[in-house]
Amino acid sequence: MRAARERPAGRLTSAALAAVLAVAASAFPAAAADQAADQAAVTVIASGLDNPRGLGFGPDGTLYVAEAGRGGPGPCITGAQNQTFCLGPSGAVTAVARGGQRRVVTGLPSLGTPDLSEVLGAHDVAVTRGGLLVPIGLGTDPARRAQLGPDGAAVATLVKASGARWRTVADLGAYESASDPDQGQPGTGPDSQPYAVLPEGAGALVVDAGANDVLRVRPGGRISTVAVFDVRMVPGPGGADIPMHPVPTSVARGPDGALYVGQLTGFPFPVGGASVWRLAPGKAPAVYASGFTNIVDIAFDRRGRLLVLEIAAGGLLSGDPAGALHRVERDGTRTLVARDGLFTPTGVAAGPDGAYYVSNRGTLAGSGEVLRIRS
Repeated sequence: MRAARERPAGRLTSAALAAVLAVAASAFPAAAADQAADQAAVTVIASGLDNPRGLGFGPDGTLYVAEAGRGGPGPCITGAQNQTFCLGPSGAVTAVARGGQRRVVTGLPSLGTPDLSEVLGAHDVAVTRGGLLVPIGLGTDPARRAQLGPDGAAVATLVKASGARWRTVADLGAYESASDPDQGQPGTGPDSQPYAVLPEGAGALVVDAGANDVLRVRPGGRISTVAVFDVRMVPGPGGADIPMHPVPTSVARGPDGALYVGQLTGFPFPVGGASVWRLAPGKAPAVYASGFTNIVDIAFDRRGRLLVLEIAAGGLLSGDPAGALHRVERDGTRTLVARDGLFTPTGVAAGPDGAYYVSNRGTLAGSGEVLRIRS
């Protein structure tokens, strides 16, 4: 991975996301490197969600959940693995509080295959004083957005919702088309998949998983590159070396003030091949923790411990949708917090009550849920 000097205006790769959404059920063993936690108490606190993804807490303790939606009638485009994705205003943000759950933002763009085996849209949510920040995914070359018509202009962007209304605040797809920060690396090309957001002052940091980078969004929609993750050559299924994309999927600020970024990894999705990187100003990026598999989200809890969520603990090529939640203790040891009942989990947040919250069944329309985990 390499840090990039910030410069004005301008890959979860599409194939990687396709694998995420296509995994099937079976069992998996616990990671040998983790010590087992005491049996976690798991409670379902929200249900009936459409492809729930990232989570964010408000100052009053309300939990917000991004819902990627269920696509719609079109227009349609060709996306990952030459599959058809059709547009619809079915994305949303749901608020969960003691009084129950309700959708507080609706009508967000959503792209789904006809059978809903894959859905892209609202992938994360963060609470700011000015409203909710939500990155909207695309998963292909931003040039294809034109085929979606006016309603598709908000995919591959960062939007802000205030009340029930929302508006685009930064066009990440346009930045990727103009700048393509990872250009020149093996197997790259314009590809935008905004996947995670972290408020930063009056602006925000956005992880573009398709573009293999972390971007800074300033007021007025000005975008610059913070870091670019390098493609690595690794042995492929046939033995020959192939390019593996890093596929950053998450960003969190640690108790030391540094940024931490988790990676999914692209094909061939090696078991134990995902890392969490530490980004500190003025220093070279460094691996903070490694040996994970297909990281989809990270967070820090109230005690400064790193939470790492794996969407497929047995690897995306295993056909196993069972995920796992790990905790990296302050001394570097690791604890397996939860695995039973985690089925394609897609988001994690540490609550003000000390519990952990996980978006579960995050690749299913209508049966997604949020779990509260006490360990």
